[in-house]
Amino acid sequence: MKLSTKSRYGLRAMVKLALHYNQGAIPLSKIAEEENISENYLEQIITLLKNANLVKSIRGSQGGYILSKNPEEITVADILSVLEGPISLVDCLNENIDNCSNKNKCVTRSVWKRINDNILSTAQSITLKDLCQNYKRGKD
Repeated sequence: MKLSTKSRYGLRAMVKLALHYNQGAIPLSKIAEEENISENYLEQIITLLKNANLVKSIRGSQGGYILSKNPEEITVADILSVLEGPISLVDCLNENIDNCSNKNKCVTRSVWKRINDNILSTAQSITLKDLCQNYKRGKD
């Protein structure tokens, strides 16, 4: 499994917004420059996050973007699900897809489910606040 640049860049942008939470809006150009991301690509990502009500845009000369919620209320899973869709290691685990005739008798499905559940649980347990704390301590 490999996450797309959309998720990796989106998470970095969200951390940047979280680091400046309650300090006013941050222009997209500043985030793009500091994170070395194409501003056009970042605009597409931010639009998805805005449509999911994770960020808000502020117009005007002091405009830019802010988080819609407190950083401790936004998880990595929230961001990934907006940018990648449902977190599902294999398609047969996605309840909206019924494309596997072996689904009920597949011996490996339980393995994929356990791995997927652990990934999802981890992503749900990490908030933007946690990532900001790690950043400020200089940890990965």
